[in-house]
Amino acid sequence: MMPLSPAYRPDPAHVSLGGELYDPVRPAVFPKTILRHRNQRWAERLGLGTLDNQEWVDTFGHFQPLPGNLEQPLALRYHGHQFRHYNPDLGDGRGFLFAQLRDPVDGRLLDLGTKGSGQTPWSRQGDGRLTLKGGVREVLATAMLEALGVPTSKSFSLVETGEALWRNDEPSPTRSAVLVRLSHSHIRIGTFQRLAFHSDSATIRRLLTHTITHYYPDLRDLPADEQPAAFVGAVAQACARTTAAWMAAGFVHGVLNTDNINITGESFDYGPYRFLPHYDARFTAAYFDQSGLYCYGRQPASLQWNLARLAGCFLDLVPAEPLNAALERFSPAFEAALRAAVLHRLNLAPTNNLDADLDHIATLFQAMADSKAPFQRVFFDWCGGDASRAAASPQAALYASAAFQPAAAALAAFSVADEARQHHAYLQRRAPVDLLYDEIETIWAAIAQTDDWTLLAEKLRAIDDLRLFTLGPRSA
Repeated sequence: MMPLSPAYRPDPAHVSLGGELYDPVRPAVFPKTILRHRNQRWAERLGLGTLDNQEWVDTFGHFQPLPGNLEQPLALRYHGHQFRHYNPDLGDGRGFLFAQLRDPVDGRLLDLGTKGSGQTPWSRQGDGRLTLKGGVREVLATAMLEALGVPTSKSFSLVETGEALWRNDEPSPTRSAVLVRLSHSHIRIGTFQRLAFHSDSATIRRLLTHTITHYYPDLRDLPADEQPAAFVGAVAQACARTTAAWMAAGFVHGVLNTDNINITGESFDYGPYRFLPHYDARFTAAYFDQSGLYCYGRQPASLQWNLARLAGCFLDLVPAEPLNAALERFSPAFEAALRAAVLHRLNLAPTNNLDADLDHIATLFQAMADSKAPFQRVFFDWCGGDASRAAASPQAALYASAAFQPAAAALAAFSVADEARQHHAYLQRRAPVDLLYDEIETIWAAIAQTDDWTLLAEKLRAIDDLRLFTLGPRSA
C-alpha cells in the first residue's frame, strides 16, 4: 500500500468532460529510470512526500496510477496559433495528464502532467521524448520563476530514462528524461480554439462550465449569458498578473503561442526561455523567432492578442461587445500588477498615485536600458531604495553615471515597505542569484561530461535562498 499522508486529496475531475477532449494513452516503457530531481517541498504539501525513492520512480517514471486518481493517463486535445499561424494538428504529443489532486492549503485543483512520456495520437512523427538537458533547463526555470514570485508550474520530478535521442538543435546523441510538472490546469486557450474550429458550441459550453466550476468558482452563480465574458475577463486579469511578473523578473518566455497559455494564467512549458542580462525590450529568447514577435518588450501585447483569440471562441454564445469589454480588463490589471511586482522586488511601498508610480518604474527601466546595468543586480543593489547600499556595490561607478541618475531620483520617491526584510540574509550575499544562459550551459556541461550534478544542486539551493527572501518562510 502506497504510504501517502492525509494531505493527499485525489480529484480526477478532467474525466467528467468526456472523451471529446482527450485520448487515453499508455506511457512509454523506458530502459532505465534514474531519479534526478524530486520537489520534496511541494510533495510534502500534497501528501506525496512520504514516498521513498523507489516508490517515487514507480509513480513518476513508470507511471503506476496514484490511488483514487486517473486509471490511465490522458493526452489532451487542443489546437493553437503558433507564431500567429493557426495549427489544427496539435495536442499532447509527448505528454499527458497523469493525475489531479486538491491542494490542502488553498483547495485549488492541481494537475500532474508530463513532458517526454512517450508517443500519443498527437505526436506528429515525433518520438514523444524529452532530452535530459531540456528537463534540467525546465527545473531551473521553474525554480527561478517561483523564487521571483511568478505564477508558474513547478518541476515536480525529473527521471533520466536511458535512451539516446537525436536532436537538430543540440549535440546528439543526447540523454533522455521524463519530467512531471505540477500545474494549475492544462486547459489552454487552444483547448477552446479546437472546439470553435469544429463549431462545437455545446462542448464549448460544457468546457466553460467545467473551468468556471474548478478554476473560477466566483463566476458560477452568474447567469449563463454573462459567464463567457466574465470568464474571458477573469482569464485576462490572471494573464496580466503573470505577464507583469515576467517583466519584473526580466524573463522572456520565448514561445507565447495560444497552446502555451492556460486558462488560469499560470506560466508553463519552458523551451527557449532566457533571463535578461540587462534591460532590453527587443531581447528575444528563441533563435527561430527571427522577427522578434515574442521578444521581452512585446510579451504584454502577445498575451492580449492571445486573449482576443480566446474571446473569439465564444462568439456563437454571446455578442462581441461584452467580450471586447472583458478584454479591456487586461491593461489596468497589468499596470497594477507591474507596480506591485517591481516594488515588491525592491522592497518599496507604493504611493497613493498609481500613474506616478508607473512613471517612476518606467524611468527606472529606461535608465537600466541606457546604462546596461545587469538586470538582477539592480534589484539587489537598490533594494529598499538604499543609495548607500548601491554605492557599496561593484556596480557603483555605473550607478553614479549620468545614465543612471534619473533612476536614482525615481527610487528616492518611495519609502521602504518592510524594514525587517532589509536585513534578510539574502541581501548579505556578494551578488544576486541570476540564471543567465552561460551559467545554465555550465551546469549542463558538468552533467553531460562527467555526470556531475553538484552545480545543479548548488544552484537550486541558491535559488531557494532567493525564494525565501521574495516569498517568505510561509511559501510552500
